[in-house]
Amino acid sequence: MTNTYTAMQVTRPGQLERVEKPLPTPGPGEVLIKVEACGICGADSGVIEGLEKGVDYPRVPGHEVVGTIVRVSDALPAYLKPGQRVGVGRLGGHCHACEQCRLGHFNLCQNQPVTGSSRDGGYAEYMLARATGLVTIPDDLTSVEAAPLLCAGIATFNALRKSHARAGDTVVIQGVGGLGHLALQYARKMGFRVVAVGRGDDIADDVMALGAHHYIDIHRHDAAAAIKSLGGAQVILSTITDSQAVSALLSALAPQGRLMVAGVGKEPLALMPGLLVGRELSVNGAITGTPIELEKALDFSLLADVRARIETRPLAQAQEAWEKMCSGQAKFRMVLTMDRA
Repeated sequence: MTNTYTAMQVTRPGQLERVEKPLPTPGPGEVLIKVEACGICGADSGVIEGLEKGVDYPRVPGHEVVGTIVRVSDALPAYLKPGQRVGVGRLGGHCHACEQCRLGHFNLCQNQPVTGSSRDGGYAEYMLARATGLVTIPDDLTSVEAAPLLCAGIATFNALRKSHARAGDTVVIQGVGGLGHLALQYARKMGFRVVAVGRGDDIADDVMALGAHHYIDIHRHDAAAAIKSLGGAQVILSTITDSQAVSALLSALAPQGRLMVAGVGKEPLALMPGLLVGRELSVNGAITGTPIELEKALDFSLLADVRARIETRPLAQAQEAWEKMCSGQAKFRMVLTMDRA
């Protein structure tokens, strides 16, 4: 095994720099992973653009990581072994000791690292990871296919599962991007009546192909009014970061409807108490998921043939891939591979 590895790290906001780093040794409870693929996610902007507080630089971003276990520090759980292909998502592994862990809420662990933020992530040939954060990858999913499902996939899959929607209910997916294009597929495969809300008629064909029964172009229609004309929504899953646009859809919820928020905006949501009370509406946040929930999402994706639409780039072109994702020109996910450029 080599003594060094290549990584793309952030040394100053907006700039990814190619560096050679010494190969690390896993500590207690950790493994060393040889990375095969890493998705590029909008949440990487916190580190890459310097928007996230408390990040120690330089930092290697990336939290949609798939690779193989090549070195361990101590005994692994029975379901893991050296040489196995595993994934690591945004949540880097629970501690088993905090109150939330003791309650079994491992995704809400207060002492877990955030992959690519509080510790180095997957824009690299190798990375360290806590064993408690590892996800087993099905043989029938390639590493490139699996990578985006470890964040964009689980975020939308879990949000829909937690929404309490039933087959036949009207579910609105707000935003048709990296998260939204997966949410459309999951919603259709779960048996919902799927309404997509997006921008522009240039994506209409894609939206329908991804599983929507109806598409509402906000450039042509008032989205809330259009949803109401369809009878209202039992669930609205918002994948966007425009809090004003999210708030504007609340009135389209049917009585006892639920707004599921998966996109993290910078501004507060504006919610009318009278509307919430009068219709008994609910607003819920949805944070990715535990390793076992990630494995359920991967299994469902295989079973229902849900896949991200992906463009790949070699690791050395991480800057170009990041800029394309930020420009909105990617359809719909960018994934880095460890191929030499």
